[in-house]
Amino acid sequence: MKIFNTLEEIDNIEETVVALGNFDGVHKGHQQIILRTVKSAEAAGLKSAVFTFSNHPKNLMAGKTVVKNILYPEEKASIIEKLGVDYMFNIPFDESILTMDPIDFIEHLLLEKFHMRQAYCGFNYHFGYKASGTAETLMKEGMKRGFGIHIQEPFKIDGNLVSSTFIRKLIQNGQVDQCMKYMGRLYSIGGEVVVGNKLGRTIGFPTSNIMIDETMVTPPNGVYVTYCVYNGVRYPSITNVGVKPTIGTYHKNVETHIFNFDKELYGKMIRVEFLQKTRDEQKFESVEALSRQITDDCITARSFHRRIAGTY
Repeated sequence: MKIFNTLEEIDNIEETVVALGNFDGVHKGHQQIILRTVKSAEAAGLKSAVFTFSNHPKNLMAGKTVVKNILYPEEKASIIEKLGVDYMFNIPFDESILTMDPIDFIEHLLLEKFHMRQAYCGFNYHFGYKASGTAETLMKEGMKRGFGIHIQEPFKIDGNLVSSTFIRKLIQNGQVDQCMKYMGRLYSIGGEVVVGNKLGRTIGFPTSNIMIDETMVTPPNGVYVTYCVYNGVRYPSITNVGVKPTIGTYHKNVETHIFNFDKELYGKMIRVEFLQKTRDEQKFESVEALSRQITDDCITARSFHRRIAGTY
């Protein structure tokens, strides 16, 4: 897949079938739009493309981060590439696009830049100045200009409209066990392992710590059954998200104990995949009481892992 990070990079590309949307979660609804795009492009002998933004439009309009990311940029690109897409237009959402007339958006971006012959989008797709362009706008212009438009109706699972907003709420509420159903994958947090307070090692539960990326949506403080992915291998683990109130005042971080693992991971990149929340974070009266609770938490997590072994 070829990724274009600016409009200036896009020059003389082949004709395309384009999936339109922010695709910030690449959830199952998004995946259906993209897969339909890929199949149509293959059938028509055209290139498949995804047009998305490298930043969330609402954050530009607010002047600050108001919408947290579900995926890291490289993770988003990897998932889209695995769906078989040829081109990814990963363009910054800036003032020029924010204020662009919807007809100019169609003419100058979709047709002139992207050489679009067909497009797929969700029923609630908006574009152009004050988000005044809609799927219906695309339909009308397509009839005039000769390009095809395919609009996906609301995509629901178990009666719930699948959207990035809905998935953010699941994560923020600690319902990480629901993410697989709607995203088709586990919710995860990644990062470089940093030095912690090393208390876990002294009480028999060494941990790998990664700092919270403030641009990412994160689950509430608590203990979770997790997998830790390192160097392409997935290890059963247990994770505390929080501020470690029993032992002092710390910034919120992700602290993972990997079962039956003795490698040193400082400075290494890991990814923590969340399976189930088991309890809220709490303050204990002593380190000894905390240690006893961690023992119980590990028993619970190991039991969970044995039960679901081979499921994911």
